[in-house]
Amino acid sequence: MNNRLARLSWPLLAAFPLVAAAEVPHVAVDIPPVYSLVAKVMGERGDPELFIQPGASPHGYSLRPSEAQSLDDADLVVWVSDALTPWLSGAIDSLAGDARHLELMDVPGITTLEYREGATFALNDGDEHGHGHYDHDHHEHDHGDHEHHHYADSHDESGHDHDHHGHDHSHTGMNPHAWLDPANARRWLDAIAEQLSEIDPDNAAYYRDNAAQGKEDLTSLQEHIQDRLASSADTRFIVFHDAYQYFEEAFNVHAAGAISIGDASSPSPARIEKLQTLVNDENIQCVFSEPQFNPQMVNNVFGDTSAYIGVMDPLGVGLTLDAGLYDALLEQLADEITRCTDG
Repeated sequence: MNNRLARLSWPLLAAFPLVAAAEVPHVAVDIPPVYSLVAKVMGERGDPELFIQPGASPHGYSLRPSEAQSLDDADLVVWVSDALTPWLSGAIDSLAGDARHLELMDVPGITTLEYREGATFALNDGDEHGHGHYDHDHHEHDHGDHEHHHYADSHDESGHDHDHHGHDHSHTGMNPHAWLDPANARRWLDAIAEQLSEIDPDNAAYYRDNAAQGKEDLTSLQEHIQDRLASSADTRFIVFHDAYQYFEEAFNVHAAGAISIGDASSPSPARIEKLQTLVNDENIQCVFSEPQFNPQMVNNVFGDTSAYIGVMDPLGVGLTLDAGLYDALLEQLADEITRCTDG
């Protein structure tokens, strides 16, 4: 009987891939683009858990019980920054204090930009921000496997003190929407792989291989979108808020202004007047709202102008929540710019 069972069991065991059967790490993430990047690295080992509901603004949010439980269960929390979610650091410290923390804006070598001031931006001002913007990503592999430990452990060990960040979201200082630069995303894939490797060392090679493949795919995606937008450098458009600067710098397209100074704040009458003047005097081709907010304000303000009114979304609302969301998000933004260029 035992021999017969052994003969029956062997083919079944052989059918499974030779991946170490360690427990799958529990990974909690903040926004859909980060979910996608983590999913690229985890591969078939498992899926991360999103603790901010898709479609909600991350700048101010109340966790549901199930979302709080995701943090409590986490072995690793991956999030963008206090600058994006000022309410989150306290929740992480209280619910996921024993987990490893990876704050993506702390990863060394990424490109960071400051929020632009005022309702209108200087067109084609990217040169002051873009020093070596693409070159820094070409030599990261030599040291990527062993330099990602000091910034990603729990906050108690990292020297970060987040207690002073419990303020309302402010659109000054560092712009945290850095996921819209694929060069940053490539560095983050390495950082995510290193953290998963620390938690699940038996599968470290698998995570690093997935990160390497993801980086190759994102390089190809970036080149493809650069080709698509080659004729859009002079396209003039206004965005809902200053969330797209990293995309603009990566692909040489530049917004002329922003409707709102913050994701949830209504523009003042003076700001609206400046933007209406800009649309009428500077041949602004498009004005973009965002799906998280009522588009009627944009229609009311710009409906009588010649500008095309479209929708741009930095979070991927409506896209399938999987490893391909990040790529689809960048393509979606390129679609809107192309539509604006083509009129």
